[in-house]
Amino acid sequence: MVGIVIVSHSQKLAEGVVEIAGMMAKDAPIAAAGGLEDGTLGTSYEKICAAIESIYSADGVAVLMDMGSAVMTTEMVLEDLARDNVKMLDCPLVEGAVLAAVESAGGRTLAEISKRIEESRAVKKFSE
Repeated sequence: MVGIVIVSHSQKLAEGVVEIAGMMAKDAPIAAAGGLEDGTLGTSYEKICAAIESIYSADGVAVLMDMGSAVMTTEMVLEDLARDNVKMLDCPLVEGAVLAAVESAGGRTLAEISKRIEESRAVKKFSE
């Protein structure tokens, strides 16, 4: 099953997104990498690495980020890991995490999840 890592500047936000996604897909492997080691706001290279390693499998890992340095730090981690089956997904954090978790629990591959995430970016929450 594809693992999912949530990277946020806030530990509470990352854990909250994991909680919501896990509620929708109990079996999906999901890990939070939020905030700095001392609990303050920021992004941690070490936390991102540890989160990826904690759920890594041959099926791969999808990494979703909130913004800014979370994206840049994740890029550095992935460059250093040099694994083809760990991929950053560009999507709204909560909606993307839920979709990725449901798709992972449904047995979809990392490529299939990535495609579904791309397709979902155009979905509106309400019509005007």
